[in-house]
Amino acid sequence: MTYYVSPSFLNKLAVHITKNYLDLPRVKVPLILGIHGRKGEGKTFQCELVFERMGVEVVHISGGELESPDAGDPARLIRLRYREAAELVRVRGCMAVLMINDLDAGAGRFDRMTQYTVNTQLVNNTLMNIADNPTNVQLPGSYDEKELPRIPIIATGNDFATLYAPLIRDGRMQKFYWEPSDEDRLGIVGGMFAEDGLSKAAIEKLVKHFDTQAIDFFGAVRSQIYDEQITQFIHSVGIENIASRIVNSLKIPTFAKPDFQLEHLIEVGESLVREQNYVRTMGLVSEYNQAVTPSGDRHSATPLSARRSDYHRDSALLTPPQTNPLTPYIASKKGLGKRDAQLANLETSSGRSFKEMLQAKVSQEEKVSQEKSVNRETHLPISAEQSLHDILSRGHRLGIEHVDKRRFRVNSWQSYATVDSHGDDGGNTREAAAVLQACLTEFPDHYIRLIGIDRQTNRRINETIVQRP
Repeated sequence: MTYYVSPSFLNKLAVHITKNYLDLPRVKVPLILGIHGRKGEGKTFQCELVFERMGVEVVHISGGELESPDAGDPARLIRLRYREAAELVRVRGCMAVLMINDLDAGAGRFDRMTQYTVNTQLVNNTLMNIADNPTNVQLPGSYDEKELPRIPIIATGNDFATLYAPLIRDGRMQKFYWEPSDEDRLGIVGGMFAEDGLSKAAIEKLVKHFDTQAIDFFGAVRSQIYDEQITQFIHSVGIENIASRIVNSLKIPTFAKPDFQLEHLIEVGESLVREQNYVRTMGLVSEYNQAVTPSGDRHSATPLSARRSDYHRDSALLTPPQTNPLTPYIASKKGLGKRDAQLANLETSSGRSFKEMLQAKVSQEEKVSQEKSVNRETHLPISAEQSLHDILSRGHRLGIEHVDKRRFRVNSWQSYATVDSHGDDGGNTREAAAVLQACLTEFPDHYIRLIGIDRQTNRRINETIVQRP
């Protein structure tokens, strides 16, 4: 199978590794390269392809190893693996890197309700110490005067905003946001189906049809194609004999190349999309978990069909609050994507179609939208104007940020402008309203939020989304 390596990804990773092995005078090189982005876009796999092309030895650490019942074990493990990579450089005379997969899952802080141990602090402190002193990494309880070679650290993750801020500062970690371009997506997917006889035009149609899906979705589609042959194989040998036929047999079963026609691939992909929608829309959590059901046992005497209807009508889980950066499952009529349209004609077990539920949700939100009044003088929604006034009246600096629908999923906001309150009296409201109105006019299809920034500490005090496309 011919795999595709993105030129931008290859360049970023190759430069970082090479730069760390060069002795550049009076140049401080960050030791850690943090590769972050959406799930399933091939961050780890692209790294493996680059390592293979460069002939780099890799020592791995999983994010799941960054926690332990014994305090200090994960920090000790990081030092041990780092020294192991340094030994590979010394003994084999080749480049080596330390790769930490899913760093944010092991060392990130997600919310106030999650409990953490001291290991999270020790892991952050250890990585910062190694980044500051990469040639002097000692194991606890011992000291080695021999200087170690500098070992680049590659860390992958989805959201590095959950990590300790001093760890990800530019002097220690170079950040690289991986979002494959259209050319990259076509190249990667084309590499997956290179041996299956799919034309370039068919690849383009397949990628365009599922343009909202991650890269690994297409790998799952290709894997799903083999299910038909495996099902026939199970029926042919008998389900009782399948173990002896596969595990205790000298003759390994072989399978002919399945049907990789574009229509068949799209059909299989649609079935995977339907399963994704079932996970998001069924809402069985309200039925099984009373901890997330505000009204306690209100559903105890109602039938299952009514419970599901109630869930889709008024569950707070489906509509995040204004300050929540998560994407609502059903936001507006304009935002109904392909996945919702594919479910329009599917019937639920309760007899109520997804189309009806979506229309009910859209009607409810359109009604709420119509009820929102606008200030005739500033032409701003009352809620947005109130949030703006609250920030400035407290003497905070006002920040305005925007983001499109695609980058909203990874919380990658862009700054539009900042407006100072000009003192504690909350002045400059008219100028701030004009800037906000300009932002709303310039980006009608973007998410826009207001941020209150403390003028003394430059810390964010609050965030409020005032426009959702």
